[in-house]
Amino acid sequence: MPARVARPDTPLTLPELDGRRASYRERVGEALRAAIIAGTLSPGRVYSVPALAEQFGVSATPVREAMLDLVKEELLEPVPNKGFRVTSVSEERLDEYTRLRELIEIPTVVALAQAADPAAIEALRPLAQAIVDAAAEEDLLAYVEADMRFHLALLSLSGNGTLVETVRNLRLRSRLYGLTALLELGELEESAVEHLELVECLLARDPAATRNVMELHLSHVRGKWAQP
Repeated sequence: MPARVARPDTPLTLPELDGRRASYRERVGEALRAAIIAGTLSPGRVYSVPALAEQFGVSATPVREAMLDLVKEELLEPVPNKGFRVTSVSEERLDEYTRLRELIEIPTVVALAQAADPAAIEALRPLAQAIVDAAAEEDLLAYVEADMRFHLALLSLSGNGTLVETVRNLRLRSRLYGLTALLELGELEESAVEHLELVECLLARDPAATRNVMELHLSHVRGKWAQP
């Protein structure tokens, strides 16, 4: 059974990237990444640069540059004289990505419950709240973008840049088509709140509770977040 695509009629808009100055190429790239992960851009479908440029309200050049960046990340593949096709990922490969994330992220975050500066943990609260807000606003693309920012910022507290980049690459290759179903069932906010719960567990210096939240959260990646 083919995966259901998340709100294919959702208009694509440019993110602000936390308010920092960024090129159109960067902003288009972030929007396209989130759309691919959430399924708003359909696997196997070819998208033209001019059509996407019109949606974003920018010229074709930054869109083409951003899409070529996503080719390097294996999220898109070029189709001569037509545009770019969204790559598909097998269920087996998604399972492998999730297992790797569990092996890397869970022990790293659990260790932060005792090692991280509480002020640095507290600084993550606005990012966690942004995920909740995106769920409440039924904005899947903002949800995926905020979720990525939160988790990478959290992992960066470990001081291991290679680890952060590895997890970023694994997350980019994931697909979360089930987010649409959660949204329609009114359950996306429930999942979003887990990010705030994680912040509280870390501030409480509670490794066991932190592990429980992380295990539950990552189980959703190949559970209800992934199911069409």
